[in-house]
Amino acid sequence: MKGKSDLRGANHSPVLVNFCHLGTILRVVLAVEAALLALAWAGADSFGHGLRHFFELSALAQPALMLSLATLCLANPQIKARPYRQALAADGLIGTLMPLFAAWGLDALLPGALDISPLRILAFSLAMSALLLGYFHLRGLALSPAIAEARLQALQARIRPHFLFNSLNAVLSLVRSEPRRAERALEDLAELFRALMGDNRDLAPLADEVQLTRAYLELEQLRLGDRLQIAWHIDKMPEDALIPPLILQPLVENAVYHGIEPRREAGEIAIHIYRSRDQVHLRVVNPYAQEGSHHRGNKLALQNIRERLALHFDLDATLKSEPVGAVYQVHISLPYTRAPRSRQSSAGR
Repeated sequence: MKGKSDLRGANHSPVLVNFCHLGTILRVVLAVEAALLALAWAGADSFGHGLRHFFELSALAQPALMLSLATLCLANPQIKARPYRQALAADGLIGTLMPLFAAWGLDALLPGALDISPLRILAFSLAMSALLLGYFHLRGLALSPAIAEARLQALQARIRPHFLFNSLNAVLSLVRSEPRRAERALEDLAELFRALMGDNRDLAPLADEVQLTRAYLELEQLRLGDRLQIAWHIDKMPEDALIPPLILQPLVENAVYHGIEPRREAGEIAIHIYRSRDQVHLRVVNPYAQEGSHHRGNKLALQNIRERLALHFDLDATLKSEPVGAVYQVHISLPYTRAPRSRQSSAGR
């Protein structure tokens, strides 16, 4: 029980919000507009007067808001490299000061157009920055346990008696006849455990996730033999794309567990990874049986992946899963974010 508790508590600090994502921008804009609407109606003597005052405030606030969001988006790589508290303070400082700079710029271009004192602008931007960053902090805390839960679920899957026993048994059967293959299988098993015990809070290169998935499938092919057929469609894969760790491998594991294991005949798992414009797509397709005994576990794993996609990409990432005839497919779409050269996988070079 202690081991589970430790894993659940690991990596519990939230991920810093990215102001480049559409979902984050929408939340900020709606929150600011709601606050302006409340301010306009608070001092209005009629509905029409309040509505007119709101439009006036909104027209003045939108340029400052867009400037703040653009600055936060452009500065995100540098801010994210800082410790969490320092990064949070930097976001708050930008969100507080940029509206004031925008107001000074507007006043310089159109003297007399701004009839709001700089002190009131500073107070409003400070309050909104504090409220929004507090909201995103709490949202991150609410979603962050999904990271530790992903590690726990994956680790439990690795130590399932049938997987561990059969993997080791397959290795033992190869020690004398195919020692190199047995050595490679042990390396694959070690690679899986190493990845699961690492810090999976940050995004990682897609090529690393593919390498981990290949290691997992090689172990499963030792156990399942010709029953497990794999079709990789990754010619258009952007190897330098950043994705949340433990996204592809659990999907493929579900495909093996639900689509191949219950079958007596051979079955194929197709893995499609490609880039379309500014989106990266991961699609896993496996044979589908109407009845199965593990559907609840599959839903829990998919829900965990959804939460981690929301944590990193908000509304910009989607996960769709559905049966299509005799196959079941899971399709993930997420923004194409490139990894710095220093973080690109050596396997992809």
